[in-house]
Amino acid sequence: MASKRKKESSGWLGTIIWVVVIVAAVVLLRTFVFSPVVISGHSMDPTLQNGERVIALKQAKVKRFDIVTLQAPDNPKEEYVKRVIGLPGDTVEVKNDELYINGRKYNEPFLDDYEKKLKAGTLANEYEPAYKDLVMNAKTFTNNFSLQTLESTGGKAKVPKGYYFVLGDNRLISKDSRYFGFVKQSAIDGVVEFAFWPLKDFGPIKTNG
Repeated sequence: MASKRKKESSGWLGTIIWVVVIVAAVVLLRTFVFSPVVISGHSMDPTLQNGERVIALKQAKVKRFDIVTLQAPDNPKEEYVKRVIGLPGDTVEVKNDELYINGRKYNEPFLDDYEKKLKAGTLANEYEPAYKDLVMNAKTFTNNFSLQTLESTGGKAKVPKGYYFVLGDNRLISKDSRYFGFVKQSAIDGVVEFAFWPLKDFGPIKTNG
């Protein structure tokens, strides 16, 4: 009888140890490797939509056009999801819906769908009533700007060392570096690499420009 109880006790102890190991592994992975993120709001439409579930890798190197999660510069309690446009040392300018970085024009294929709808006069159909008038009166999808003309950047001509310039894909309504300025490298929490919900969007997220 004593031997049986000893075996049962040993079995329970082994199970508890495995549970602790598994929980610790999950906590470590979520702390240092990846984190699940729920998209809130419409600033990244149509690339990432409200309610979509994605995975952000915490240790990934940030590259131009990556989608990142970041601590909101204007509200430490919130986290934003934006696209990296300017790297440290870059100049950034938009003229007539064309993006120029360091004087070179870059394509932004992730904007094509909404830009075409704006030109066709149908883009307002994608927005909630509060934004329809704004969209119907818009002449360009991304208003002209340069780093020097933005109040949020303090008139700096280039992205400072250790900082990034980020924009939302839904340029007409996105709150981004045009409004809250450059983002510290330390404020970047992760690079969004993979969507897992809804199932129709399951798979890697294209980030190239």
